[in-house]
This record gives sequence, structure tokens and C-alpha cells, in this order.
Amino acid sequence: MSIISRLDTQDPGFDAGLESLLAYEDARDPAIEETVSSILQDVRKRGDAALLEYTNRYDRLNAGSMKELDLPRSRLEEALNRLPEEQRESLMKAAARIRSYHEKQIQSSWRHVEEDGTMLGQKITPLDRVGLYVPGGKAAYPSSVLMNAIPAKVAGVAELVMVVPTPGGEKNELVLAAAHLCEVDRVFCVGGAQAVGALAFGTGTVPKVDKIVGPGNAYVAEAKRRVFGQVGIDMIAGPSEILVICDGKTDPDWIAMDLFSQAEHDEIAQAILLCPEMDYLDKVEKSMERLLPGMPRRDVISQSLKNRGALIRVRDLIEACEIANDIAPEHLELSVEDPEALLAKIRHAGAIFMGRYTSESLGDYCAGPNHVLPTSRTARFSSPLGVYDFQKRSSLISVSEKGAEKLGRIAQVLALGEGLQAHARSAAFRFEKENR
Repeated sequence: MSIISRLDTQDPGFDAGLESLLAYEDARDPAIEETVSSILQDVRKRGDAALLEYTNRYDRLNAGSMKELDLPRSRLEEALNRLPEEQRESLMKAAARIRSYHEKQIQSSWRHVEEDGTMLGQKITPLDRVGLYVPGGKAAYPSSVLMNAIPAKVAGVAELVMVVPTPGGEKNELVLAAAHLCEVDRVFCVGGAQAVGALAFGTGTVPKVDKIVGPGNAYVAEAKRRVFGQVGIDMIAGPSEILVICDGKTDPDWIAMDLFSQAEHDEIAQAILLCPEMDYLDKVEKSMERLLPGMPRRDVISQSLKNRGALIRVRDLIEACEIANDIAPEHLELSVEDPEALLAKIRHAGAIFMGRYTSESLGDYCAGPNHVLPTSRTARFSSPLGVYDFQKRSSLISVSEKGAEKLGRIAQVLALGEGLQAHARSAAFRFEKENR
């Protein structure tokens, strides 16, 4: 039995087969919705008391007060100093590359003065306070800290508050070290829907934030969905995805492992390869079969490939690009001789990895661009997380006396056309002689 599905664009049932492969319904579990709703209401009502109670219950702790869950900055610095030198150096190099990339995204305020003296412009302002949710315990991701905290700090966010669960009291030193490198201002050892509620509503100890970013489990995702509007959120992320376009000349082991790199996230992650060469698809499948037994997460990878993976033969690389635009993948690898030639044909992708030596995993950790990317085909209208997600734009308008008449007459006509008399008169008062 094949380890992964095979499709061919020349088969009559290809379109239906592809749609079936891509179908993903983010089914909302009523039990999770009910639990999260109850937790959020309780945290909003009882603040610290509720937050402490849920934290002790779900993370198997015995904290007597929120003070015990509020980590001092010195503890973060201690974590960085404790790391083995190789880990510390790698973390610092990754942080430097990510910071350098995001500094190029900084937006500037601007103004334009028209001939009559009217000024129009835009003012860029960072958010005051942002909350960062980071998964904790054994399944901890320091890269999430880097990718979410660094663009916030580059944007000029005044205060960054991190929440991270510590089940059984287990603290991940890499995560704490990353928080120190990123200049996170406060860290609380709380997690789950209760932590999202604390950030959204504020408690006696945890300050209320303006936006919440960062990944989490189904309870965290549902909590973020429910507090959106009360605060901003980054996104509700779906399963991880990778789409590889290959010309059949890359080492098949490399491509097999690239597909594994996303499949190992969870059983509903998606890994797809597009190639015009049938014999190359055969080679990749043989590589997968040979390499899979040696993977620690082989059961997850195997289930992911079986559920949502595919090797697809296309007519040519042009058709591969057309299919890629339809899929709008989170990660797109152009593993071809001339990736620049294909790049012009790609319209929808979260991140594009160009050339045979550019593995997607480099983007996850240290290349520089953000790894928080649109999933579930939302790359059609969404972008990677960046500095711009932590800044606001305010319009500036300063109308001169001459401009008041010119613009006022236009506004008056349009306002009367909409039946809004006060709008029309408000504009007219500035230029009608009898009202001066």
C-alpha cells in the first residue's frame, strides 16, 4: 500500500481529487466552546482568583498567589546564561537575523501639502501593549518567541507581556532565554483559555493588552476567536502546509525530508509535491519509504501523509504554478533550476523558498522572515506576521481656508445626494459668506 496519495492532472477526476485533498473543515467542538466561554466569563469576573485557580488545576501546580507565577527579568537572563554555548549562540544568531529582516519593514509617517495649503498625511503609531502566547512544557517553541516578539519590539511596542504554561512546574529554559533576548517585559507562567482571558480583560496582576499573538491548542484558538474585538489577534491558524514544485533534478531524499518537515507537526498537516516527471515522483516515494522508519515522529508523519499528502504529476512547471496559486500554500518551495522564472507566476503563497538549497525549515528558525504565515488557503488575502501588525495608521487632515471652499462644495453636493443635511451644512458653514 502506498505511503502517500498519487494524482495526475491529466486524469479526468483530478479536479475533484484535488479539492477532496485540500478540504479541511475547522470543526468547532461544542464542548471546547462551552468550556472556553465559561473560563473567559469567570476570568473576566473574578480576575486573579479565577486565573490562579485554573492554572493550578490544569497545570498541576500549587501556587498560593499570582506573585509566584510572575517571573522576574533576572530569571530570564539566568536562563540565557545557563544554556549550552552552542544553543545560546544559535539562538542569538537567529534573533539577530530576524531582527535585521524586520527592521526593513518599519513604516514611516508622511505628509503632503497641496497648493492651497491643505495638508494630508499619515501617522504611524505602535501599539501600547501586546500579549504573546507561547506553548509551554515539553512542547515548547523558542522560535515562536523570536518570531512574535521581535517584530513587536522593532515596531516600538512599549510593553510586551508573555504568557507560557508550565505544566507540572516545568519551565523551558530555551523559551525563557528567548524572552530575555527579545526584551520581553513581563512573563507569567499561565496558559490555556484562562491566560488569553487574562490578557484580553486584565486581572489584578496581568495587564490588559491591545493585541494577542502566538500559537496554541484548540482551547487557546477558541479563546482568541472569542476575545477578538475586545482585543486584536494575529490569526486563527489552521494545520501547517508545504507545497513543493520540483523540476525532477533535486536530490529526492531532500524533497522527501522537506515533506516530512511539515507532516511531523500533526496528523492533519499537509505536504504536497508537484512535478512533471513521473519517474522522479517514484524516486521521492521510495525515499520516503526508506527514510520514514528512522524518524522519531514517524507515526505522526505517516498519518499526515496518508490523510492529506500527495505526489502530483503535472504537465509542466507552468501548470504547477497555476495549481500552486489555487492552493495558496503557507510554505511554497520552488526547487528548480531557475526559481526566478517561476516567481513571476506565483501570486498566492505565505512564504516562497527559492532554489534547491532553500529548505523550508530554515525559514522556521533563522533565515529572517517571519514563520507566522497564513494557512488554509488564506494566503490569497493575508500576509506573514510583521512589524506592520504591531503598528496603527492614523490619517492626518488639515484643510486651509481655500481648501475648505473647494472641498466643502464637493462634500456638500455628495452629502445632499445621500440625504445627510447636517453633513452638507457642516461643510458649507466654512465657506458660505452668510455663515462667516
